[in-house]
Amino acid sequence: MKLLFAEDDPDLSAAVKTLLERAGYTVDAVDNGADAVDYADGTEYDGIILDWMMPEMDGIAALRQLRKKGCAAPCLLLTARDAVEDRVTGLDAGADDYLSKPFDGSELLARIRAMLRRREVYKPNVISFEDLQLDQGSCELRCGERKVRLTGKLYQLMELFMENPRMLFSVQQLMDRLWSWDSEAETNVVWVNISQLRKRLSELETGTEIRVHRGTGYSLEKKDD
Repeated sequence: MKLLFAEDDPDLSAAVKTLLERAGYTVDAVDNGADAVDYADGTEYDGIILDWMMPEMDGIAALRQLRKKGCAAPCLLLTARDAVEDRVTGLDAGADDYLSKPFDGSELLARIRAMLRRREVYKPNVISFEDLQLDQGSCELRCGERKVRLTGKLYQLMELFMENPRMLFSVQQLMDRLWSWDSEAETNVVWVNISQLRKRLSELETGTEIRVHRGTGYSLEKKDD
């Protein structure tokens, strides 16, 4: 899942971005509300996290603009303000939830999980395709009695393929979905991760495969198809 995170404190931004990426999310991080609006205009995010007090455009103004533009992604508002009227202002602006600073990392992750579960299209805890099951809670990929635990980009890749079986993804589409805009990653990082993921599937002795379509991309398919 891909998140947009807007926070002007560089230390807090770096810490939260690392926390979210270790939890399996892909994160685009910006340091002001204007950039948050620009990023959300050009990318479909599963969720948005906005700090209230930011330069150029604060979180409330950014959120109002996003909602006016039709952005329906759920939003968590972070702020040091804890007065009731401030919470009301944030929720009325279009926030789905509110978390006061300072906060614990485990609570932030729990709030994000809850926020994403409330999306219009609910995603089940276990995704299935043919003989494979991907547990989104434990990040375990299972085939019969065999299982492997996926982390980082391997999990994100498998989740994307499992949610979109038989769909062809180009290298650029995978880069756009799973690597942040500010990443310096080269396109060969896709091949490296695909290769590692195919080895995991081989370990499971599954009847499915990540098929290589030379010159076009990759798709998750049944081997006999």
